[in-house]
Amino acid sequence: MVKKLVSAMFIVILTATAALAAPSIRIGALFAVTGPASFLGEPERKTLEMLVKDINSKGGIKGSIVELVVYDTQGDATKAVQLANKLIKNDKVVAIIGPSTTGETMAVIPIAEKEQIPLISCAAGIKITDPVKKWVFKTPANDHVAADKILIHAAKMKQKNLALITVSDSFGASGREQFKALAAKKGFKIVADEVYGPKDTDMTAQLTKIKAAKPDAIVCWGTNPGPALVTRNVKQLAINVPLYQSHGVASKKYIELAGADNAEGVMLPAGKLTVFDKLPAKDPQLKVLKAYDQAYRQEYNVEASTFGGYAYDGFQLIVNAVKTSGATPEAIRNGIEKAKKMVGVSGVFNMSPADHNGLDLSAFEMVKVSRGDWVLIK
Repeated sequence: MVKKLVSAMFIVILTATAALAAPSIRIGALFAVTGPASFLGEPERKTLEMLVKDINSKGGIKGSIVELVVYDTQGDATKAVQLANKLIKNDKVVAIIGPSTTGETMAVIPIAEKEQIPLISCAAGIKITDPVKKWVFKTPANDHVAADKILIHAAKMKQKNLALITVSDSFGASGREQFKALAAKKGFKIVADEVYGPKDTDMTAQLTKIKAAKPDAIVCWGTNPGPALVTRNVKQLAINVPLYQSHGVASKKYIELAGADNAEGVMLPAGKLTVFDKLPAKDPQLKVLKAYDQAYRQEYNVEASTFGGYAYDGFQLIVNAVKTSGATPEAIRNGIEKAKKMVGVSGVFNMSPADHNGLDLSAFEMVKVSRGDWVLIK
């Protein structure tokens, strides 16, 4: 009996020692925590910190504690490049989650490719992963998927003549390109095509032209605050046609900035987190969405954000890759590329050598604003 007890204690000590001896896994993150894109970066940072805290409390990944190094890019591409180099060369991270925006991501991609470090972007621009880059992935669904979702609904509503207003940054330019190409293929007519600057504070000039074109609906493509201003201006100019927004504003912040009365009836493709409490019980994402929102509310006393979900999915892709393939940059890259049927916040991921996003139309639901909240469009 004594021998058995000593043996058992010896095994426990060996296990504990092995766990302590296991090298940590250092993951980097680049988020726009402050600045105009903070509505993206802040929930991304908070989500990642919450997840790392939780997994370390359970012993880490296969006995290895996760070290998280987060830098604030302020949404600036130049800073993102500097900080990406710092993460790789000084902090020796094995993977990077972020940046938050398409412009920053495009600037950082050459570094990730050159240094051979997996980069999992939290931005939506299709050019991030199309064409495929060996070391680059992303968790938001591609903007052409969002465009398709809008056009499918517009077709149902017999809205054939569309007006487009997009922000003149990387996200807006990509969305504009994808939307126009897809609309042409599907037989829609773009009767107005206007652009506004990221720092513009009034879009009445562009919207006055759009009103004169008499569209069946207006599609705005951008991230806040611009789309909220467009929404207000549409109301002020008494433009009485349906308004679609892109997935770039799929959070309560948009409704807050636009004003609930101004945003009433506005439609957009959104990740299922925005309406998870209205999903059918059989939805494959429901369990994950509920758990994420509950954990986030408990940690930060506020509801979880779709944008924070992008970081959630990036972290889960890395965790699963480490478990199945190993903790080196190359092993993580290979593991991410093999991810199949991984249920995340943004959708069900099916990665492959030809697809480093892994999401399809099922990642989005069409929603609209009703009484200051999101509801499903049936």
